[in-house]
Amino acid sequence: MDAPKRTAPPDASAEPATVPAQRPSRLPDFFLAGHPKCGTTALYDMLRRHPQVFMPEVKEPRWFAPDLRSPYRSGPDGQSGFENYLALFEPALPTQLIGEGSTCYVWSRQAAGLIAEAQPQARIVVILREPGSLLRSLHLQMLQHKSEEVPSLREALELEARRRNGELLTEINREKPAYLMYMDRVRFLEQLQRLHGVFGREQVLVLIYEDFRADNDATLRTVQRFLGIEEIGAVEISQANPSVQRRVWLDNALHSAFFGGGRATRWARRAAKTVIPQALSRRSFQLLRRKLVFTEPKGPDADLMGELRRRLAPEVTALSEYLGRDLVALWGYDRL
Repeated sequence: MDAPKRTAPPDASAEPATVPAQRPSRLPDFFLAGHPKCGTTALYDMLRRHPQVFMPEVKEPRWFAPDLRSPYRSGPDGQSGFENYLALFEPALPTQLIGEGSTCYVWSRQAAGLIAEAQPQARIVVILREPGSLLRSLHLQMLQHKSEEVPSLREALELEARRRNGELLTEINREKPAYLMYMDRVRFLEQLQRLHGVFGREQVLVLIYEDFRADNDATLRTVQRFLGIEEIGAVEISQANPSVQRRVWLDNALHSAFFGGGRATRWARRAAKTVIPQALSRRSFQLLRRKLVFTEPKGPDADLMGELRRRLAPEVTALSEYLGRDLVALWGYDRL
């Protein structure tokens, strides 16, 4: 396999989010660019077990999406964050392909161009899922991570216009409201065209989540051929990143009882700390939270799913034509 090509870094003055001029170590050779809730975590776990592949413990560093949140953009110019980002890949052997799996890259408006500038030979893997079910799973995940506080997907979708104007944002997403723009996440055709605009089609592999679920082994072998590594097929893994339902009101009440509340609550908490170590108290809180707050998600709202499918039907039809794959029938849009 040819060694990864190194290219001159882009002009940092033209785009503050580009890679700094000094590049002391290798950048990833391929990216699992998304979508979330489409099997990317399972694919990541399978690929990182391959002896010819290195993927770091940190799955989603999100360095190339400065328009979204990234844990590695710490300095005013991104320099210290870039060094930390590169350090993720230092353990890779010279003979291994390096990959990372930031699922926001596919819908970030900046990531495709920035990856292409820094690593023009990169290979990109995208997984698409029936968009209505993706939105439902994504909303559940956002609730679980406290990025969302509106329990109803219908209400969350109705709030998008106001949130785009800076209203009714959660504390986590106050600075990056794009995370709460659910419908932007399923503009699949626009996203693929953005990738194909900077990478050749041969560098972008588009997978379908339903195919992956039906046959892990065949899908993984497709990815291995795409990356040019030995085909070893799928390994059995536990269910990755399953959807759960967070009881928002109960979670907030529980958090208030442990860490906030009125005068009497604060007095009781101080008294408890004299006999219960703080670490144990936090562990107790997390255990209680897992048992009481999270539960199996309810079934989908059939009326809402029907409305979403009718709204998304033109997008699915256009995507089918673009990919040359009948997603209209696969995803049941021919039965609307």
